[in-house]
Amino acid sequence: MAIFSGLGVLILILIVIVMSLKVVNEYERGVRFTLGKYTGMMQPGLRLVIPIIQSWERVDMRVKAVDVPDQDAITKDNVSISVNAVLYYKVKSAEKVILEVEHFMYAVSQLAQTTMRDVVGEVTLDELLSNRDEISKRIREIVDKATDPWGIDVSSVELKHIELPKDLQRVMGKEAEAEREKRAVIIKAEGEVLASNNMAKAATKLSTAEGALHLRTLQSINDLSSDQSNTVIFAVPLEVLRALERIGKKK
Repeated sequence: MAIFSGLGVLILILIVIVMSLKVVNEYERGVRFTLGKYTGMMQPGLRLVIPIIQSWERVDMRVKAVDVPDQDAITKDNVSISVNAVLYYKVKSAEKVILEVEHFMYAVSQLAQTTMRDVVGEVTLDELLSNRDEISKRIREIVDKATDPWGIDVSSVELKHIELPKDLQRVMGKEAEAEREKRAVIIKAEGEVLASNNMAKAATKLSTAEGALHLRTLQSINDLSSDQSNTVIFAVPLEVLRALERIGKKK
């Protein structure tokens, strides 16, 4: 009977030892508590946690991405928009995220949402659309400063999408179309001016160079005659007409 009792105690001890063994992965840290009091960190590897007397919290130390959902906000110039973002952060102190804040992942998400609405409300719509990187940087700085006592390091914040009201989208679309038409007219006018300048230079060159006009005429006739479907109209050079006019006057 004593043998069975001793065997039972041994089995019980083995069970307690097995239950006490905990594995901490390389990308994790463990926060150990003894009788409810913080008593140290558990590094990666096989660790011993005494049941009932001790407990522990597992903390993932890898970079995490928080999807900040769509937030309705009003810009400084009173435009209602919907904006969302993604936030990247990493736990730098496993002890603090357990001791200083409850449900730190939820807390970071809520802080990012309120900060994004506040920052958007401080800028105009044009500033928000043209300076997205600066707005993202400002949000990151505010959230990083607020989460620093929690042992969290915010690496970046990226604004993903800014949704404008339907009527404002139509107005901006018309403005963009008008701007494109304006640029097209300007480019066309500049091209016509350049072409007219070149034509004026060519006309001056042809009128001043002896025989240049005749050569140009012959070249044009040669180009037209290469295609049998073209009808060639022979243009008599102005110099020839003037010469014939002088001959007629002499007679």
